[in-house]
Amino acid sequence: MSTTSSDQSIWPGLAGRTALVTGASSGLGEHFVRLLAGKGVMVTLAARRLDRISSICEGIVDAGGLAEPLPLDVADPSSVETVLSGRAFDIVVNNAGTTLSAPALDHGAQDIDRILDTNLKGSFHVARVAAEAMVAKGGGGTIVNVASILGARVAGNVAAYAASKAGLIQLSRALALEWARHGIRVNALCPGYIETELNRDFFASEPGQALIRRVPQRRLGQPSDLDGPLLLLISDLGRFMTGTEVVADGGHLVSSL
Repeated sequence: MSTTSSDQSIWPGLAGRTALVTGASSGLGEHFVRLLAGKGVMVTLAARRLDRISSICEGIVDAGGLAEPLPLDVADPSSVETVLSGRAFDIVVNNAGTTLSAPALDHGAQDIDRILDTNLKGSFHVARVAAEAMVAKGGGGTIVNVASILGARVAGNVAAYAASKAGLIQLSRALALEWARHGIRVNALCPGYIETELNRDFFASEPGQALIRRVPQRRLGQPSDLDGPLLLLISDLGRFMTGTEVVADGGHLVSSL
């Protein structure tokens, strides 16, 4: 999994850097850590499932990459403070997230707290503690908050999730403004519907197929469709980008209502 000279020329400034990826035990998080490790980045995998991220790390190391597991619950501020305090990373990918598909009237208080604590407050806590270490070390860094097109356009039965992602986009802008003087760039990556092991069965169903037909490209995104946007935001090619959102959704956000 060692990086090549062509990788370094296409994505300058990645090889040899360190990265923290939250929610790294499955789905997009797992994909992102394998992607970064393949570009010569030393990746720290953070998630609650230590056994799972340890297994992923073993595979990356066996393939020649650099990776370490880090047990972390982003929804617990004390866990974030204890685990991350003083640990400086060049790159942070705030990917941990959760959702609930139910009418707003069926969103209980615990459901709302769980979604906001993970998606919005958790990302804020991680970004803040990581930025403190970046400032102390000097040299800046880059933070990518994984939001969603549902932060800009709503759908039914995802009120708390949509609110959390809208907040995350606005948080990215606010942090970018405050931290630019420290050389820290903060951006939001907004995927559309991306196929993972968690949603594959739904998208194979008739309701799922109907949703796919509403995407202008008439297809689901694959995790690899986010590779270019993410690498742009974290590499030196994106060094003048901060406080912005990069959307990868097959045209879904601009489709007609």
